Amino acid sequence: MMRRFRRIWKAEIGYRRACLILLFLTAACQSERPEPARPVVTWKPIGAWSGRGDKQTETFTSDTGGFRVHWQTTKEAPGGGGRLRVVFRSGDSGREIIEAIDARGAGDGIEEVAADRPRWYYLTIESANVDWNVSVDERIEGEAK
Repeated sequence: MMRRFRRIWKAEIGYRRACLILLFLTAACQSERPEPARPVVTWKPIGAWSGRGDKQTETFTSDTGGFRVHWQTTKEAPGGGGRLRVVFRSGDSGREIIEAIDARGAGDGIEEVAADRPRWYYLTIESANVDWNVSVDERIEGEAK
């Protein structure tokens, strides 16, 4: 009877060891799940312009239709009479696509604007009684790993 008990005991211990080894091997062989990529936005410079009075820029293309516009107006003379208006227009037809800036007086700012689709564009910059600086960057979306 005692021998039988020892055999069962040894078999049970062997079974337990085998289960533990199998459990450790299974856990060790599992691969880690990769973290999902995080969306990231970068900005590609398109152009920069400055002046006093009206201007029409050269055409430029956009692959995304998303833009960031930096603008600044200074040296308003006479006081209270300054204005800056920046409009994205279709490079094909000339029609107004986006009114990006409509500012009065001296100041500065950053505006993010978007069109419905990629295309050729140009800017019309209308100004009265201020010196101005305008720069445009295109929004590029990607993923951080």
